Amino acid sequence: MKKTDREGENVMQALFDAVNAICGKIQVVSDLFWEFPTNFGWYAAIPIFGNFSLAIILLVGTGIFLTFRFRFVQVRKFKYGLKVLLHSKAATKTGISALAAFLLSTAMRVGPGNILGVTGAISIGGPGALFWMWLSAFFGMSTAFAESTLSQIFKEKRDGQYVGGLPFYGRRLLNNAAWAGVALSVLYIVYAFLCFPAQGFNTISAVGAIANEITGTTIATNSTLYWISFVVLILIAALISFGGIKKVTKVTDLLVPVMAVIYVLTVVVLVVCNFTRIPWFFQAVFGQAFSPDAVFGGAFGTVLSQGIKRGLMSNEAGQGTITMPAAAADANHPCDQGCVQAIGVFLDTIVICTLTGFVVIMGRMWTTDRAAEWFDMGKLDKFLASCGELTGQSGAYQIVTFLVSICFGLFAFTCLIGFMSFTEMCAVRISSRKGFIVLIRLLCLFVISFGVITNIAGMDLGALWDLSDFANILMVYCNLPLQYLGLKYVTRAWKHFEKQDGTPFTSEIAGIDVPVWEEKAGKA
Repeated sequence: MKKTDREGENVMQALFDAVNAICGKIQVVSDLFWEFPTNFGWYAAIPIFGNFSLAIILLVGTGIFLTFRFRFVQVRKFKYGLKVLLHSKAATKTGISALAAFLLSTAMRVGPGNILGVTGAISIGGPGALFWMWLSAFFGMSTAFAESTLSQIFKEKRDGQYVGGLPFYGRRLLNNAAWAGVALSVLYIVYAFLCFPAQGFNTISAVGAIANEITGTTIATNSTLYWISFVVLILIAALISFGGIKKVTKVTDLLVPVMAVIYVLTVVVLVVCNFTRIPWFFQAVFGQAFSPDAVFGGAFGTVLSQGIKRGLMSNEAGQGTITMPAAAADANHPCDQGCVQAIGVFLDTIVICTLTGFVVIMGRMWTTDRAAEWFDMGKLDKFLASCGELTGQSGAYQIVTFLVSICFGLFAFTCLIGFMSFTEMCAVRISSRKGFIVLIRLLCLFVISFGVITNIAGMDLGALWDLSDFANILMVYCNLPLQYLGLKYVTRAWKHFEKQDGTPFTSEIAGIDVPVWEEKAGKA
């Protein structure tokens, strides 16, 4: 080996070690945020209530409060939300359609975490974790409604396009303070940067897995295939993201339905072929929601926290991260897109995550003689092993693995371009100078490249999934207080929406200046 090659590997290894060391330290802080105050003995000793961390109380409590505040909007307006989607008007010069915004937010929600996160939650907390995912998603639908409606109320027009979301309504709600918009924009950019490496890593991993299935051999990560895939990924990501949000939506409009249909059909076939295990699935989920099996530790607090935490990381209700595509839609009323985004939570958790749960729980690998081996596997390997238990190591298993690998790669890629698009939106909130925007784009590509090159070098970036826990809870603690600050405006919009009297939504109804809606009312 040449000296320069060795030096290059040493630099890469040093960078990798430094990132893992940082991840390890931040994970300690993340655990503190997620577990506080259950990590204090006096609090944990409180019967039942001592199992609920502050994060869980805030997330589920807010969802419950908003559910009653808006009279079970997730149930009453579910059909209306579907109607808005089905009759979605075409994109306009200033905004994207309700359907395009829905698909774009779905591209962000439905990611590798729908497989990895759910599998991890069940393997740690047991089948009962899925019950708590369902519960958090049901109440999370009302949270998604409120935050998406808020983003619509305070959306702005920049360079002829609608933009908005957390940094925009955050600034308006904090006395129009410039620092608030900048701080929240930086927060989201940091959040995206923490997520980029894992998504790049997963996209290339999926390409390798697909190639392995096609060739029947294991292709080395440092092979020509991986390097070519890396170059192609960066070029495609740059081409799409530099084209603006409308080019991004053209891609998500195509890929999201494809990946959803493939994954749903694959899992449904698996479930139907193993229909005799369905009763056991429901027995395990409901039976272990409050009394988890000892093999998973038998702790109620663990199954509860795993279910709610993974539910949040999947559907993102309460984080404020899905408010940006909601704001970009050209809606007839702010609450229209709120109803649509509530359906997004349903699709992500009640549908997609449940399908993953069916595979892992019906596979019940922890009851077989391979239980110890299964618990030691990585999350994706656990899922595929569960698929193998349901299909047998046959040709059917090879087909399922191939299809899951395609979905996994699409999940990661759509998340990637979604993150890039919204990172740019936040950058515009800070400065619209072309040089600054180009710099942010290049930084995005650099961070993605790091994740991919790490994969090619054969290093494990598993710690980045732990780091994303910290990014998620940080977003929650910043977004939820803003939801309460903006609740009066969402309530006014809701009351006007409920009347259905045909009058346009204006500043007078909102009780605050909303220029975009005044302009829309003038054109009506």
